[in-house]
Amino acid sequence: MTDRPPLRLPRKASPGQERNNANLNAKFGRAVTKPVLQPGYHPDLRPDGLAFYLFGAAHAVSQVRAGGALPQALSKVFGQFAVQAGSRGAISDLAYRCLRRLGTTSALVAAMTSKQPEPPMLHALLCVALAILCDEPAERGYEEFTVVDQAVAACASHPDMAHAKGMVNAVLRRFLRERNAMLEQVMVQPEAAWNFPLWWIDAMQAAYPKHWQAILRTSNQHPPLTLRVNRRHGTVADYLHLLEQAGMAAQQIGPYAVRLAQAVPVTHLPGFEQGQVSVQDAAAQLAAPLLDVQDGMRVLDACAAPGGKTGHLLELADLDLIALDSDPVRLTRVQENLTRLQLTAQLKAFDAQGAVWWDGQPFDRILVDVPCTASGIVRRHPDIRWLRRKSDALQLATLSARILDNLWQMLAPNGKLLFVTCSLWPQESEGQAAAFALRHQARRLDAPGQLLPQSHTESDHDGLFYALFQKTE
Repeated sequence: MTDRPPLRLPRKASPGQERNNANLNAKFGRAVTKPVLQPGYHPDLRPDGLAFYLFGAAHAVSQVRAGGALPQALSKVFGQFAVQAGSRGAISDLAYRCLRRLGTTSALVAAMTSKQPEPPMLHALLCVALAILCDEPAERGYEEFTVVDQAVAACASHPDMAHAKGMVNAVLRRFLRERNAMLEQVMVQPEAAWNFPLWWIDAMQAAYPKHWQAILRTSNQHPPLTLRVNRRHGTVADYLHLLEQAGMAAQQIGPYAVRLAQAVPVTHLPGFEQGQVSVQDAAAQLAAPLLDVQDGMRVLDACAAPGGKTGHLLELADLDLIALDSDPVRLTRVQENLTRLQLTAQLKAFDAQGAVWWDGQPFDRILVDVPCTASGIVRRHPDIRWLRRKSDALQLATLSARILDNLWQMLAPNGKLLFVTCSLWPQESEGQAAAFALRHQARRLDAPGQLLPQSHTESDHDGLFYALFQKTE
């Protein structure tokens, strides 16, 4: 589940919760209503200029604060404002950077303004600009006064924000004058210091009292580009040689995993279009080998989209494989990946809680990457922390238990089921695995268990949990 949009659960808040949410919305600039631009509006800005990038990123961030997932918010921005291919990366970079710093920048805005900036996109614009200025000069990518000038231009270009261009100018220039003092002032707030909601910080500290700070620090770092080498095309050493010839520095960090020193578009990777490599986090690459698949086995990859683990399984053996996912649109990504890898599988668009799709023939192996809070992959998806609520873990654990129970009946005697989740919360990981083993008297085999997110020279991966079971009946 390392490349999955956040699953949002329907919920109705109590009156007390509604009051508390309103207070939090005011503190962190959360949009109470969906921020909608005037119909047909298009900014009169250079499509390859920083002002346009700031405008686009602010629009996306304001959509996230209203409850939308960042990938979908960016897609809307690209379509609504006809963003050129060359500008999409810059807008995305600013939006992701802002969400990794949203606790800090929201606290800065609150400290330097007398009331909540309106509309919500104005607050987002200030946060995007401040996220750049919070970086050290060598890491900003833009001159500080250029950021101020272009933020003012972006503000002035929008009829709903033009009135506030003087305020934007004053806030950003004040921050430049008082940068160290302002940061020191707001960093006493845990949300500003760690860039996570307070409930998340408290829950992480309770779950991992010795490691919570390292987990949060790693979760705020920019993730690497990690590749999985297709063993049908050669070895890791072979591919590292190709990268060296292409002038791309890289290092092996797993049996099939290669981490690039500098991320590049996948179209620039040697052999990517021919299926020599795929993009996949090093921790996610552990799933397929754990199932010990052999030629001819009947295998189910449940909750399969976008297909990274599906492809890896088929790279390891010739299988009769079904890729199951409830989202037919996301299944198209599975097919695209398989086509590029020149591999085949049966794709079925059904809910893993049901059995109408099953022909009654048992599976030798089942891989189930259950829906979860995705708390272990927030360095790749920084919007998740701002979209989740504390109650989500219990609701998703209940859903995952139903999926696991349903699929267990489809496993052949002596078959193996691998339970995977990209959550760090114990109730979704070890707690779920222990309860499942007890319910079904399942034999638990060796597996990594809880992997915490790491960002080191030799170990660089997301936070995933693995539990491997065998049916003994």
